[in-house]
Amino acid sequence: MTQPHPVRLVVTDDLRRSRLTVAFRLLLAIPHLLWAGLIGIAVFLCVVANWFILLVTARTPQGLHDFVAGYLRYTTQLEAYLLLAADPYPGFYPASGDDSYPVTLEIDPPAEQSRWKTLFRLFLALPAMALSGGLLWGGARTGGYGGGGLAVGVAFLLWWVALFRARVPRGMRDLVTYTIGYSAQVFAYLFLLTDRYPYSGPNAFVGTRDEEGAHPVRATVADDLRRSRLLVLFRLPIAIPHIAWILLWTLAAWLVAFLNWLCTLVRGRPPEPFHRFLSRYVRYGTHLGAFLFLIGNPFPGFTGAPETYPVDLQLPEAEPQSRVKTLFRLLLALPALLVSAGLNGALFTAGILGWFVGLFLGRMPDGLRNLGAYALRYGGQTNAYLFLLTERYPDAGPRPDPASP
Repeated sequence: MTQPHPVRLVVTDDLRRSRLTVAFRLLLAIPHLLWAGLIGIAVFLCVVANWFILLVTARTPQGLHDFVAGYLRYTTQLEAYLLLAADPYPGFYPASGDDSYPVTLEIDPPAEQSRWKTLFRLFLALPAMALSGGLLWGGARTGGYGGGGLAVGVAFLLWWVALFRARVPRGMRDLVTYTIGYSAQVFAYLFLLTDRYPYSGPNAFVGTRDEEGAHPVRATVADDLRRSRLLVLFRLPIAIPHIAWILLWTLAAWLVAFLNWLCTLVRGRPPEPFHRFLSRYVRYGTHLGAFLFLIGNPFPGFTGAPETYPVDLQLPEAEPQSRVKTLFRLLLALPALLVSAGLNGALFTAGILGWFVGLFLGRMPDGLRNLGAYALRYGGQTNAYLFLLTERYPDAGPRPDPASP
């Protein structure tokens, strides 16, 4: 991104949570959901009126802009409260809206907008709405939550963690705030607050995380966003040999993984040959996923060799591991597998949207590529944890750069 988006998420949350309010979070939010629904009716009427105004004047009146922006800021705070991305009880807009809430929005003043983009706004917003639907289905702006979406699944995990620890992991909190921030940009576009298209890259929604140290499983992204239209058009048929190969490799990998688990239980360290074999398998899965979903462009190799693909995975050497964590590795990995499944849904959507864009423009949008790289990184970390390549738990949080560890 060359310039900041006109709608920006601001996160000052300290990760601490009150067990009492966590236990009754949904019940406590009911008055807010009813209030947001009532205000939403007025907002809808204002957006319709503003659509006609923009077609004539190309600029939203200040008062109208402030009212709709306030509603968007309020529902963002409400979603952060509901999804455990923030802890304090939010104020009721417009009576007591508070910009100091730990998760809130900065929204630029009204600016001149394209009449053509305004005329076809709903049609243009459909791809972003499809992606946002997978990340955060439902939400306060649509009258409640339907029980689906990646953010809702992560919030369910956060609920249990917060009940026991009175705080939430930063990585999972950052993942939820990413979905909230992207949803806010989608609705800002849909509500005519800006004609700047939503940016789907998770790297725009987080700050530096150097204090936590690098994860031993790292993604590297050297992709230049260019796509061959021929490779895009026939991507799935071309990938058939790879799909057949990974199915065969998976059968062998699970057998080796079981033997690796037994050996690690006895020795406290994975055998080097098993570690190398499984590392190649996990890296190959990343290469193939990047190719299938247009996160990378070249046809990948079949061996999972390091540094042979623009979207790569760096894996650690075999190291001593806790026997207790090894014994319960599959059980411990279940939350990460749930999050990875949700991110794979976002990866699939990014691949579908990227297919159409790549076919017509010959390139992949930066935001979709970065979202896909993020999903592949987390999937690689999850597989590495499951296959005992590392005992460091997967880091669900987006990074400032898609190639960051």
